[in-house]
Amino acid sequence: QVQLVESGGGLVQAGGSLRLSCAASRNIFSFNALGWFRQAPGKLRQLVASISSRGSTYYVDSVKGRFTISRDNAKNTQYLQMNSRKPEDTAVYYCAVNEQLGGSWNYWGQGTQVTVSS
Repeated sequence: QVQLVESGGGLVQAGGSLRLSCAASRNIFSFNALGWFRQAPGKLRQLVASISSRGSTYYVDSVKGRFTISRDNAKNTQYLQMNSRKPEDTAVYYCAVNEQLGGSWNYWGQGTQVTVSS
């Protein structure tokens, strides 16, 4: 079992920056991938960014060039740096872990609300 605890959500004005953190209860270096999802009201949960154990990253088109995902294996923590925020970025953000290649996203954080005001 892995517990994930998120922090860093809140209210930010459009154009501002915010960094989300997700601390895991055990070592993350062996996980296949770490990721951040978001879910806006009335919409499906969406993968925003992910980073593999080798450091390869993925971003959904709408956040490319604005968001950066990173991991600190020594601290068992992943981050999502969000710059140039837009009102459409408003959502509940969830961190997640994909434990093994070919598997699903096994573990999820509790979610943190991020609101971008125009």
